Amino acid sequence: MTERLVIRMRRSLADPVPEPAWPVGIRPISFEPDRHAQKVHALLVQAYSRGGGYVEPFAIWWPSLRDDADYDPTLVFVAADEQDEIVGVVQCWTGAFVKDLAVAPVMRRQGLGSALLHQVFHTFRKRGAAFIDLKVHADNPSGALRLYRSHGFEEVESYKLA
Repeated sequence: MTERLVIRMRRSLADPVPEPAWPVGIRPISFEPDRHAQKVHALLVQAYSRGGGYVEPFAIWWPSLRDDADYDPTLVFVAADEQDEIVGVVQCWTGAFVKDLAVAPVMRRQGLGSALLHQVFHTFRKRGAAFIDLKVHADNPSGALRLYRSHGFEEVESYKLA
């Protein structure tokens, strides 16, 4: 197995952040675990299928997520299209950490990732967080590094993952 470089990034929440600007036909919806967990998982699987991350099969992923002490269903931000299909999601831990961010391939480069991040920034500012962190693989093929840097995230550390 080859080693992969992982970058931990941080963004200050000290300054005001823009309101989310949702792409046409896309709206935020409240995450309902019984209704959305499998669809969120399917989007994560799709988003990570070309690299940049990994998600366990649903039978492992969901109980692991749901039962984690840092899990809060109000910190799962979901975006749906006009047909109620989930096209974007960002899952955060209570400690102001972005665990996963995924945008359906057909919705990439249309501002959905930005809208989701802005919603996260607003939520954690209201909670009193000074900053928000995330980790990303340096070789992520989806443009995640570019997205994070353009939203004020800066590298805090990097390390190799076997």
